[in-house]
Amino acid sequence: MRRSRNNRSSRNKSSNSSNNSNSSQKTTSSSQLFPCTIDQLKQKLQETFNQSPDLSFQTFTVQQQKIAVFYLQYQINKDQLNKSILDTILSGNQQWDSQSILNKVPLGTGATKDEMDPIAKAIIQGSIGVYVEQDSEAIMFLAPELARRAVARAENESLVLGPQIAFTESLITNMNILRWRLDTTDFQTEKIIVGEDVPTEVRIVYLKDLANEENVNTIRQRIKELKVDDLPDSNILAQMIEDKSSSVFPQLLTTELPDRVCNSLTKGKVGILVDKSPHAIVAPASLFSFFESTEDLYMRWNMGTFIRVLRMLAMLISILLTPAYVAALTFHVEIIPSSLLVSLGKSRANVPFPPVFEALLLELLIELLREAGARLPTKVGQTMGIVGGIVLGQAAVKAGFTSNILIIIIALSALASFTAPSYMMGTAIRVVRFPMIILSGLWGLVGIILGLSFLIIHLMKLTSLGRPYLTPVYPFHLKDFDNSLMRLPWSQSTHRPLGNQPKKVKMYSEKKAKKKKDIDE
Repeated sequence: MRRSRNNRSSRNKSSNSSNNSNSSQKTTSSSQLFPCTIDQLKQKLQETFNQSPDLSFQTFTVQQQKIAVFYLQYQINKDQLNKSILDTILSGNQQWDSQSILNKVPLGTGATKDEMDPIAKAIIQGSIGVYVEQDSEAIMFLAPELARRAVARAENESLVLGPQIAFTESLITNMNILRWRLDTTDFQTEKIIVGEDVPTEVRIVYLKDLANEENVNTIRQRIKELKVDDLPDSNILAQMIEDKSSSVFPQLLTTELPDRVCNSLTKGKVGILVDKSPHAIVAPASLFSFFESTEDLYMRWNMGTFIRVLRMLAMLISILLTPAYVAALTFHVEIIPSSLLVSLGKSRANVPFPPVFEALLLELLIELLREAGARLPTKVGQTMGIVGGIVLGQAAVKAGFTSNILIIIIALSALASFTAPSYMMGTAIRVVRFPMIILSGLWGLVGIILGLSFLIIHLMKLTSLGRPYLTPVYPFHLKDFDNSLMRLPWSQSTHRPLGNQPKKVKMYSEKKAKKKKDIDE
């Protein structure tokens, strides 16, 4: 009995193994598409692209050979299709195969593929496929017709001095601009594909002799670890790879200016470009880098320093001016001068709300006008912002909802927040202003000090790629003040920022920069 059971089990195992081998042979044979007929290839392509009407599949007969040409309409360059591929194949008087077509067609982008997945991916990217019936592989010629926006002036970071070009949605165009501006062999790029359903190309750019390898490795690791279906824009990528995404303050700088990216790369930073996005990411970034502008470099050093200090003061005014008004009227009336107190009393005589509610109401009104002006068309939005602010302000004063002085203070705070060159940082300042107003309404100056303490502690804990966010103030680096809070003359600006941890700190000799010669020497 035992022998018979063993024999049966052995027979079952042998039959199972044979079935497995047969099934594996069937799967391998089914996965192998080539060689095949033209009709089989057409059916397989239509199944892959879900019977898409954009898929063009044409069959030609040359020297009694059937040759198929397939591509996606509106995705390929028709001149290259007609002049380079079809004219060459149809005018030839020979037997074609994949190698002869590659040798005869005057395009250097041809490559042979023998599996359906690479063929489908190449078609999506703008390739033209050519297949000779019963051949062992198909030829894919990359000839995309990309809908690119022409290089134009920057709209969000407009400059008076310096280069006027901005990035576009084409990664090829953006890489050409950077290559043109950084004409050196040290310029390095790394390609990473992000997105499982919709693959998107991401490029890491840096100068090999300057960029810190730890920064490059951190960015590379964070991007490769992303498991997302789609990556629409570089601003979304910045939120995914920054150190603390829950903070209202951005930790990675996004810009549409190629000269700003190039200037950052020469200081040892790393740039990130995303296909189909007109913005680049610069890392690491500090709080003060969001208040810098490349226009500061093109001005004289004393004017550039004045404008940078003015932006810092504008940030403090935007955060503290309205809370100080609420705290003074609610808890600390004695600090207001007597002459100003009389006018304040007259303007607030008919206002039925407490100062904190009055301030929050007007701040919300300003934000609504700003958002409406940004979403409407340009001409209508500008008119809406100006006319709406004047009309609503006067109507609010006459109706007794607010005072004249508070309207001036709110307008100054809003104007100060717009001085930040970075749109993300300006938005963060406006968001921080609301909790500061609430704290000043609850506890007066004590609430303001409490809010500032929490804000400073939060900024001290923030990092960008592991680098301190408040550098060079914390940790303190006096030499880095030239690249953040102020500007020195070019003869004295000889060091790269230590906060970026560049490989080469010194740019050039200060003695040689100061040395001057007469014409006769």
